[in-house]
Parts: sequence; C-alpha cells; structure tokens
Amino acid sequence: MARSSITSAAGTATLGAVAGGIRVLAKASPEFGARAALPLFMRVGPRVPVATGDLGTHRAARRGTVRIPGIRRTGVDVVTYEWGTGGDVIVLAHGWQSRASIFSTLVRELRSAGFRVVAFDAPANGESAGRGTYLVDHLDILAALQQRHGRFHAVVGHSFGGLAALLAPGEGIDARRIGAIAGAGTPNVFVEGFGDLAGLDAPTRAALARRFAARLFADLEDPFERYSALAHPLPEGVPLLLVHDRGDRRVPFTEAPRIVAANPGPTRLVATEGLGHNRILRADVTLDAVLEFVTAPDAALQRSIDAEAVLAVSAPPAE
Repeated sequence: MARSSITSAAGTATLGAVAGGIRVLAKASPEFGARAALPLFMRVGPRVPVATGDLGTHRAARRGTVRIPGIRRTGVDVVTYEWGTGGDVIVLAHGWQSRASIFSTLVRELRSAGFRVVAFDAPANGESAGRGTYLVDHLDILAALQQRHGRFHAVVGHSFGGLAALLAPGEGIDARRIGAIAGAGTPNVFVEGFGDLAGLDAPTRAALARRFAARLFADLEDPFERYSALAHPLPEGVPLLLVHDRGDRRVPFTEAPRIVAANPGPTRLVATEGLGHNRILRADVTLDAVLEFVTAPDAALQRSIDAEAVLAVSAPPAE
C-alpha cells in the first residue's frame, strides 16, 4: 500500500491548488474525481533534507544498500544506515516523505544503551532512488535486513513505518518486540486523511481506494484488509509499545485504542499531549518509553498486559 503526499507543506500546497478541480469532477462522478486524485495520492513529494541537528548522527552512520523487488518488481536499491556494534539489533522504520535521520535523537539513545541500530531511506525518500514508495517496500526492506542481521531485538516504526512494524511479524519477520509511534492500524487511514484535505465526499474516497487497489494490487481481493494490522494482529506473546499524541492531526489518536484492542498480548500505550505527529519522535516521554521497552527483561514485559496511558508533563505547542 502507498499513502499520499499530504504530510509536507509542499504536498499540502499542491493538493490545495488542485483540490477544487478534483471536487468539481467528483460532483459529476466519483470515478472522475478519483481518477484525477489518484496521481496526487500516490506521489511522495519533495525529499526532506537532513535537519541541522541530525547531521552529526547521519554522517556517523555506516552506510550500505539492500536491493528489493519494488512494487513493479524491477528492482530498487535502498540506502541503509547502521550505528553501534551491539549484538541486539533494533530496526527503525520511518514514515511517509521522511528519512532515517528523523530518528537521530532515538538512535543516540539506543546506541548509548548498547544496541546496534539499523535504519533505511525507503524508495523515493532520503537518499534512495525511486519515484514511489509502498507498504510492501517497507516489508521487503525489513526482510532483506533480516537476512543480513538475523533476528531483530525490536522493530520500531513511525506513522506509515509504524503500520509496517505492526505487520512485520505476520509477514515472517522475526522480531522479539514491536513499537509503533503515531502508527496507523489500517491503510484506510491514509485514504481518509487525503480525503479530508482534498474535501472529497465518501463516494469519491471509496472510488479512490478502489482505483488505487486495482492499479497496484489487482491480484488481491482486498489489499486494505490484507495489509491491516487490525485484521492481522501480532503473534501471541510479542510485546507491543504504542506512543501516540492525542492531538495528532495526521494519524488520529483513535487508531491507538483500536490497535490495543486487536492485540490482546503484552501491550503498553503511552498517550501524549501537545506533541503532534513528528515532534513526538524527539520528546523525552517517547525516548524514555522506547528505552524502557527495549531494555526491560522479557518476563517484565510479559507481565505488562494492561495498556496504560502516560501524559507528557510539558510539551511545546501542537503542530
């Protein structure tokens, strides 16, 4: 699955410029509107530069590549990053229109705790080639990294990468623990988010989902169900950490309790206030929760069956 380029200012501006035309077509026919909206929905948008505060960590990484099939099965080279030399490997999966360096603060914390940390720039993101990126790409990258590194101590994903992390064990990825920061439970969230920004009515959103599925997943009866973490929960006994802001405007907080309900195993939900969708990655409450999660003994996590909420004491203004 893919998602739209709605997560950047440039993407929002582009959408705003053409949304009126899409809505006019949608009034004539939801199919006409969906046809006009599909290219924008699939577009990743401009590549995000490395933030100034992340440059040191970004440059210190050991770089490599993995080759994955790509959605068109023609082969795509993906840039990978590695820090630390510990025996336990933690993989970080970024979100849409993002890059590995967005995890720099978390990378430093995990490396200091003795972990080997691995991340990647998905196709069409960061320094990896390509024009589009899809959920299957994230899953193929995780599989390729597993061949290189063996069993993962944990996979932690943000947003779109959070959905990939939730799906990974069911796709054969051997990971002891799973974490999702601002993660979605289903790909439908991204259709709805695009529809909200474009002002599309329900029939046009449904037509867009059908057209997207037919374009790229014609061999699947229902790709939205196939890649739903709610329909395919984690294997029994795999501990789960969720961190989500109540005011997240990109992936609604309502996704978090749905994910909790779908995963009856050892789960902890950390609910924050005022951190939004991206700022949450660098917040102390998130860093502390992830460090506690990945360093806790297995037995301690297995006893943590009830989801709990932890509010950030202080936070900058919402995004």
